Amino acid sequence: MMQGVEFRNISKRYGTDASAPLVVKGISFGIEKGTLTTILGPSGCGKTTVLRMIAGLESPTSGQVFVDGKEVTTLGPADRNVSMMFQSYALFPHMNVLENVMYGLKMSGVAKDAARARASEALKNVGLLAYDERLPSELSGGQQQRVALARSLVLEPAVLLFDEPLSNLDARLRREMREEIRSLQQRLCLTVAYVTHDQSEALAVSDQIIVMNDGGIAQRGTPQDMYERPASEFVAGFMGEAMLFPALLGQDGRVQLGPLQITPRQPVAPGPVKVAVRPEAWQIQRHNGAAQSGVAGKLLKSAYLGSFFEYTFETALGRVFVVSPDLTEVLPLGAEVALTLADHGVSVVKVAPPDAA
Repeated sequence: MMQGVEFRNISKRYGTDASAPLVVKGISFGIEKGTLTTILGPSGCGKTTVLRMIAGLESPTSGQVFVDGKEVTTLGPADRNVSMMFQSYALFPHMNVLENVMYGLKMSGVAKDAARARASEALKNVGLLAYDERLPSELSGGQQQRVALARSLVLEPAVLLFDEPLSNLDARLRREMREEIRSLQQRLCLTVAYVTHDQSEALAVSDQIIVMNDGGIAQRGTPQDMYERPASEFVAGFMGEAMLFPALLGQDGRVQLGPLQITPRQPVAPGPVKVAVRPEAWQIQRHNGAAQSGVAGKLLKSAYLGSFFEYTFETALGRVFVVSPDLTEVLPLGAEVALTLADHGVSVVKVAPPDAA
């Protein structure tokens, strides 16, 4: 498929001093047209700099940027046919909703009647057609978010950019808005680059996830790839709440984790490894007087979160964090159990070298 965005060996350092550290280190990737790619990573990893280089707000130190098949490396924001939506919304407080959405079209020289018609259609797409006369101060946070989205959509950009768009919303609105953004993206076949630090948000909205660390790409792939088949310690620990246990992969291709035996799902060379276990992968077996297989554990902490329990067990492997959907048989503190592993949520990755990020 044609690429909506393509980075070819892009590096970025701030300032002209050649000794200044690189904040983006020779990365290459593509975003297919009509798909949503999330750029994910911890603070300072370079993800926002990447988004700003797509937008033309920053220039790469080296490499090439392509948008819709056209090289735009040296072009400014106005010449790239991209639109960026910031977390602050940046709505004009003295303009009503319709005027805010029309503003970019008017600045581009579109006739008033045509701009009004296009703005009304954009508001219809985000479910705000009846709000065109209201001021931003008369809207909720979620409604302001929709106005900002309509203002970006009305320009019909080749690429739509989101920079932490949901960080100012409460949990329920975040879920609603991420569903709305994903629905619009799929219905209108938009090409979207989306920056967030929220792993669950990235998993929910993406066709492709790019995980960045220390200016480079740690891994990229589908949400399922990133969660179930992490390629490194960093990705395994960053995507979700996986606990990492040191172990040894034998020549027979199996890992011994205490009394548990694990076969890696993907090729890993024999030697020192880390076993990444997600909290939902642990299965709890209550003691019934008979001998049990599994890791022996004693319950230290318990927390009820409505649809599941969070447990922390003391084991020979150290403290183990477990998420249990069992709401009927609640474990008392001090309960002794055996912990086994499900087929999902367990990955084996090579140990990172000591100087790796």
